[in-house]
Amino acid sequence: MSRLKKKFIEEVRPALIERFKYKNLHQAPRIEKVVVNMGVGVGKENPKVLEAAVEDLAKITGQRPVITRARKSVASFKLREGMAIGCKVTLRGSRMYDFLDKLFNVALPRVRDFRGISPRSFDGRGNFTLGIAEQLIFPEIDYSEVEKIMGMDIVIVTDAASDEEARELLARMGMPFKEA
Repeated sequence: MSRLKKKFIEEVRPALIERFKYKNLHQAPRIEKVVVNMGVGVGKENPKVLEAAVEDLAKITGQRPVITRARKSVASFKLREGMAIGCKVTLRGSRMYDFLDKLFNVALPRVRDFRGISPRSFDGRGNFTLGIAEQLIFPEIDYSEVEKIMGMDIVIVTDAASDEEARELLARMGMPFKEA
């Protein structure tokens, strides 16, 4: 069992039950999945950039990414339906907890001038989205081997009923939120 999952079971869930006065253990919110997405805009002209993004995402998450394709043709972007435009990974279970542990304790503190994550990126249903400007903050990525610096979106999906519950869950799990 990963360290973060153990922390959730032993510390976070009991604290949430006490704070929000849940009557049942299963009412306490938990993280369902984490989706990591890399959009590769130049992937249509240069397929090597897309391959590099797939490799980087596989190194970071420990799971093989799925290539995402355009749903519609957009003439102004020179984009046709079905073109490869990015890659994504959906993490669940122990891989999800290992990734979140690495994100909270290793990767985010490596961001230059890091003062915490804005707690305003919740969607109203308890899901949190975080944008990262470069993949170099993860220890698996070697700077000398990077072809192109790319950003990524990380979506943490919870089964919380409100943003307040989800914020409390992530804060207790170790998410470094900015002090308001």
